This record gives sequence, structure tokens and C-alpha cells, in this order.
Amino acid sequence: MSAISTPASLSRKTLRSEPGALSNVIRFLRRNPLVVLGLAIFIAWVIISIGAPWVAPYDPLKQNIALRLQPPSAEHWFGTDQLGRDVFSRVLWGGRLSLPAGILVILIAGVIGTVIGALAGFIGGWLDEGAMRVTEVFMAFPTIILAMAIAAALGPSLINAVAAMVVVWWPNYARVVRSLVIGVKTQEYVEAARAIGVPQQRVLWRTVLPNCLAPAVVLATIDLGNAILVFAGLSFLGLGADPTTPEWGRMVSDGIQYFDQWWIAAFAGLAIFTVVMAFNFIGDGIRDALDPRLRKNI
Repeated sequence: MSAISTPASLSRKTLRSEPGALSNVIRFLRRNPLVVLGLAIFIAWVIISIGAPWVAPYDPLKQNIALRLQPPSAEHWFGTDQLGRDVFSRVLWGGRLSLPAGILVILIAGVIGTVIGALAGFIGGWLDEGAMRVTEVFMAFPTIILAMAIAAALGPSLINAVAAMVVVWWPNYARVVRSLVIGVKTQEYVEAARAIGVPQQRVLWRTVLPNCLAPAVVLATIDLGNAILVFAGLSFLGLGADPTTPEWGRMVSDGIQYFDQWWIAAFAGLAIFTVVMAFNFIGDGIRDALDPRLRKNI
């Protein structure tokens, strides 16, 4: 006589047959080699940046005029700049500024924009109108132009460059989160939470907002590369890092003045390129993973 299958046994069989989270991640990575490449590049740069004090063969600030403008060689892999500083060491140290600056900008701008957008979309009324008019003012100008103007008004420095980027970046997240909150707050489960007396602030932060974060996370991942690119642009224009600081945008700016010595700008530019592409690959992969229309194909 065959054994009778109970609901409990059926559920256990179902759980055994369903793939685990780890297997889903592995299958997703196998189907998205560009995501793997992006993660590998990003992790490599994080390790290099953290280990720069031990990996870099020379002091990035040490000058040696006798060795200025030397092409790449066995002694100086990426050559030397106009002051005889080792370009390879300066590129390694540059990641210690560019990567944290980009991440910090997106983190702060994302939090500010998410809070403002969530409150505007959930409460509505005059708060929504006022917040959206402010965001439209900021979004009316190109990001790099407005960041340049604010950074120039505040004065050239790393902190001011980050602050200027935060000011121009938060409206993107406010607009995205606000539109998502407006769509989610009319769902039945939100109305049910209100009907049973759940406080409004709890409905917003515990019920509505968690269902709106996926697109914001995708936007933030892609924006990481853009933030690093804009930060390098501000430094290139002299509105970011100090001239002596090993920072990728500033190194590209130095190289423009010595165009025949291509290595001064080329390797710093290549570092920016690899990081930006890595975040684009990762952002595209996260978008595909969180998109319900594409998730079933993972």
C-alpha cells in the first residue's frame, strides 16, 4: 500500500525540489557574465585601494625632478609625471579617493532623496507640490554644470565637491521614489493596514517604502559610476582634489598639459573607465534580477 501524502510531507517535498537562494544566484551569474566581470573589477579595485599603502612601490607624493616624464619601464611601470612622481603608485592611491567619494555621494543623496520623495508621495498636498517644484529647478540644469557652479561657489576642495554633487543628485531619487510611493499607497494591502488602525508613519516606512526600493537600488548602482565620473570631472577642472593629491581626475588634467607624455593621463583615465563600466554591468544585472518580467528567466 502506498503511503498517504500529507500536506506536511508535500510541503517538505516541495521545499526539497525548489532551488535554494545560493543556486539561484549561481545560475544568475552564469547567465550574466558581464555582471561577474563587473563584480570582479569592483572587488579588485576595492582590494587595490585598501592595500595601496603596501602595494604601491613608491610614495605617490615623492618628487624626483631628475626622473620627470619618464615613459613606462621596468622600474616605473606606468612612467613618471611632470614632477617625477610614479604614476603607477598614484593610480593605486587614487582609488582611495575616487571610490569612497562616489559611494558617499550616492549614499547621502539616495537617503535624502528617498526620504523627501517618500514623504511627498505619501502625504501629497502642498508638501508634494513644493518638493516637486524644487526638484524641477535642480533637474532643469545639466548635472555637471550645476555641480561645477556650486563647487566653484563653495571653493575647490574634496568636501565641497562631494557636497555639490549631493545637492544636484538627490532630486533624481526623490522623483523616482515619489512616483513609486504614489502607485503603492493605493494597493489593497496598504488600505487594509490603514483600516486596522496601523499608524501612518508605520504604514509608510514599514509597508509602502520597502516595496519601492528595488528601482532606487538599481538607480543607485548605476549612478555610482556616474558619480565617480562627475567627481573626476570636477577634479579635472580644478574644483575637487588638491593638485598634489593622487586623484584620477586631477591626474588626467595634469596629463592634458603634457599630451606627448600619454602615460600621465592614459592610465588614470583607464582606471576611471574600468570602474564606471563595472558599475554599469552590475547595475544592469541587478535591474534584470529585480525585474519581475525577467526574474522568471533567471
